[in-house]
Amino acid sequence: MPTKGKTATSARVSRPKIRFERTFQASAKEVWELWTTKEGLESWWGPEGFTTTVHQLDLRPGGEFEYAMTATRQDLIEGMKAMGLPLTSVARGTYTEVTRPRRLAYTTLADFIPGVAPYEVAALVEIQPLGRGVRMVVTEDAMHDELWTERSTMGMNSSLDRLAKVLEARLGKRRTSQ
Repeated sequence: MPTKGKTATSARVSRPKIRFERTFQASAKEVWELWTTKEGLESWWGPEGFTTTVHQLDLRPGGEFEYAMTATRQDLIEGMKAMGLPLTSVARGTYTEVTRPRRLAYTTLADFIPGVAPYEVAALVEIQPLGRGVRMVVTEDAMHDELWTERSTMGMNSSLDRLAKVLEARLGKRRTSQ
């Protein structure tokens, strides 16, 4: 039974999907490792202006993960406070598919939204070799409403921009060491 004043959104309710597509000059193994290791995730996960600390990562179907994302940039700190959100939010989820190094599926519990009952958001990461690089497609459930879907989309785009920067820096190091 939902808490009074909260809107319940069931994980079984079908929500629209959001799709993000990127191409990187990297190997599938490199992209996979950045998605599936503590060091990898901490190097890029989260929008610009946030840091991420991974507390748990059990990479297997049914395995759980937990990480904390903390706002570190002053404008974001002020914005989070203004929205009544904590500066650090802890994300918890479960891996539903782990097919190295091509597919990673997981659900995350959206339990940080004031006035909204917790619900699951499913995501699928597909990594496909493409010539001398990879094509990565991330598909995730839309959030419970338009505003939070927009925020989630902005956050994922910013995170994927950070992932691209990490991969570009690695490519630069490979080029200079040749």
